[in-house]
Amino acid sequence: MNTTPPPELPSASKLLRSTLIAAAVAAVLLVTVVLPAEYGVDPTGIGRALGLTEMGEIKVSLAREAAAADSVEAAVAAGGGIGTTVPAAVSSPGAGVSLSPPAQSAAANSHVTEIVLRPNEGKEIKLVMRKNARVTYSWSTGGGVVNYDTHGDAPGIDYHGYGKGTATPSEEGVLVAAFDGAHGWFWRNRGGQAVTVTLRTNGDYQELKRM
Repeated sequence: MNTTPPPELPSASKLLRSTLIAAAVAAVLLVTVVLPAEYGVDPTGIGRALGLTEMGEIKVSLAREAAAADSVEAAVAAGGGIGTTVPAAVSSPGAGVSLSPPAQSAAANSHVTEIVLRPNEGKEIKLVMRKNARVTYSWSTGGGVVNYDTHGDAPGIDYHGYGKGTATPSEEGVLVAAFDGAHGWFWRNRGGQAVTVTLRTNGDYQELKRM
């Protein structure tokens, strides 16, 4: 009667070697694939070469937008606001409304700033303003539409919303700072072609920053 010998079990050294190899492969995949694709973190540069880092940056940006939107919706539902309870911006969408500029102080500044947004790209411009300072502004895409979020932040205030919109070609108004800090606009291009946003600002602010 023929008997089949039992299969030989791997030795402890082989198991250890296999475990170390698997751990090394997992670590390489984590650094070169998972971190760039999920979090936009690319310590090796391989993720950007493979197009994974931009994917991760988009995911992180979308998560931040969603969190900010949820905060605003929760504040509105509660009957309050973020940072302050009274909206501090007066604005009107489109280019059909003419606004008279407010009286300017000695600190008045004026800029015309252009930014180019590639598909799915988001960019931000902030003005450093003192509380109750006023800035007349207008922005337009010159073709195409963007999503926008007008807001402010400062130490201890992560987000104070003034207004937002989707698929918008232009907007203009007067931004009144609710507190000492940075106040401005975030735009994102959800279209398939690059869009140029032209921002015009005139008023009481100390500095214009491209974030």
